[in-house]
Amino acid sequence: MIRDLQLPLSRAQIRSIVEAQGAPLALWSGAVSSGKTIASLIAFLISLTVAPDHGLIVIVGRTLQTIERNLLDPLQSTHLFGPIARHVHHTTGSTTAVILGRTVHLVGASDARAEGRIRGSTIALAYVDEATLVPHSFWMMLLSRLRVGDQSRLLATTNPDGPFHWLRKEFILRADEVGLTHWHFTLDDNPSMDPGVVARLKAQYTGLWYRRFILGDWCLAAGAVYDMFDETRHIVDLMPYMKRWTAVGIDYGTVNPFSAVLIGHGEDDHLYVVSEYRYDSNLERRQLTDAQYSHNVRRWLAGVRRPGVQGDARGVQPAWIFVDPSAASFMNQLYNDHVPSVTPAVNDVLDGIRSVSVALGSGLLRIHRSCAGLLGELPSYAWDEKAAERGEDKPLKADDHSADALRYALHSTAHEWRGLINDEEVASAAA
Repeated sequence: MIRDLQLPLSRAQIRSIVEAQGAPLALWSGAVSSGKTIASLIAFLISLTVAPDHGLIVIVGRTLQTIERNLLDPLQSTHLFGPIARHVHHTTGSTTAVILGRTVHLVGASDARAEGRIRGSTIALAYVDEATLVPHSFWMMLLSRLRVGDQSRLLATTNPDGPFHWLRKEFILRADEVGLTHWHFTLDDNPSMDPGVVARLKAQYTGLWYRRFILGDWCLAAGAVYDMFDETRHIVDLMPYMKRWTAVGIDYGTVNPFSAVLIGHGEDDHLYVVSEYRYDSNLERRQLTDAQYSHNVRRWLAGVRRPGVQGDARGVQPAWIFVDPSAASFMNQLYNDHVPSVTPAVNDVLDGIRSVSVALGSGLLRIHRSCAGLLGELPSYAWDEKAAERGEDKPLKADDHSADALRYALHSTAHEWRGLINDEEVASAAA
């Protein structure tokens, strides 16, 4: 099977594949793009060929979509798996796949309710993608379902999380007691990685994310969330012409401040926070209605000066307006006022923080000096260390309104701007 692959394997990958055979519980952890997923998938395919006929075969991920993207798409790539890919059959959206002639059940496990999807099952072989994102209760239920004697196997991958995460405390640190075979991977363990891509990844991730996703450390979320923020690097007084008004992000507040930030795509292929609107009812001693906020946002956008345009040209129409998903009444107000392109923001907090960190760390994002609310929040936006000691990564919920608005706008458009990060920015970030 390994001879059919279309990519080289490192010594660490080959060792893990060999050692995984017969291991009841196998875990690949470490840096992003370190080759652990490819090694684990090869081990899974080998295990699949010898899995007993009785008992289910399951692949578990956070959602069906992440299973398709992270696992099935690579398995169906002839570039990666050569002729093996022709034996991987799946219809997008289906909860089963046929791999090497075996039916494989695809299980999304985004919350504790997912354990009901495997309760009562007898499982012969399981593969778990990103195990730290699977609920603890689901993982324990999955282990209890591996009931085909000594022939049952569970293979899993993960990026590191905090040092108090249950996967590290209860399994990695007790590997011998629980029968876990564990391998730690770094970027150097992936021979397929282009040196330029490695440099780009190292430049994009900073602080907590660098330690976890580049070094592969199980480390505590502590200190400033955006510790890569640098006034001399990220604050600008002059901006170029904006070839696209990418998005507005809005964090809604009545008692708390209401904040909106406008992001543009400059002709120099950088992203700019061009302007912000902020209203703090505590300072103004008056709360506003949804209709008043809608009016003020529309008036703000109509008055934004367009940089790089001769004269005093004003008024912009953003491609998207992303609103705090909990602010349903305000979104309805915007709809009623015929404001176009309004949609709920993607509100995955940690993933969103990571997107902002990538934009700042790579040097892609710059912020105009006039955005005082955002610039006042970014340096003091901090991790909740008490939550970290409980095994949770959470920022402190204080003075975060403009920071949240920025997160909404950037993370909801991450698929559009990640390709703008180029080698020149990598070099400047590494300098």
